[in-house]
Amino acid sequence: MSRLLIVHHTVSPVTHELFGQVLKGATTDEIEDVEVVTEPALGATAADLLAADGLIMGTTANIGYMSGALKHFLDTVYYPCLAETRRLPYGLYVHGDNDTTGAVRAVESIAASLGWERAVKPVTVTGRPGKADLEACWDLGATVAAGL
Repeated sequence: MSRLLIVHHTVSPVTHELFGQVLKGATTDEIEDVEVVTEPALGATAADLLAADGLIMGTTANIGYMSGALKHFLDTVYYPCLAETRRLPYGLYVHGDNDTTGAVRAVESIAASLGWERAVKPVTVTGRPGKADLEACWDLGATVAAGL
């Protein structure tokens, strides 16, 4: 059985809603033999990542950057997981009030330096999520899970 780790920083009703859709997509009945594990970004460890076959990260965009919580996770796992997680498929969703560009760029830069492979284009949501945003989050979860 494959394991998908979802590391999220869910601090607002909007990020909770996005996380919920990602989780629904990843755990849809149509995907078999994938265990989905969720961890808050401040609690996720290198051991969690080393046990995973794929990763989805969720964050807010704060002052043009990813959340401090997701940065903490990435700092924590960087060296312990550097060699062992090369080619790890990952996905990303980001919520911001008006711009997510810097947060996406920062996460993708770190993921590239770890040798991870983007499984799907990041989902970026600004402001209140619409139906298409929620569907994109569901698709993100399902696509990454199905690819494992």
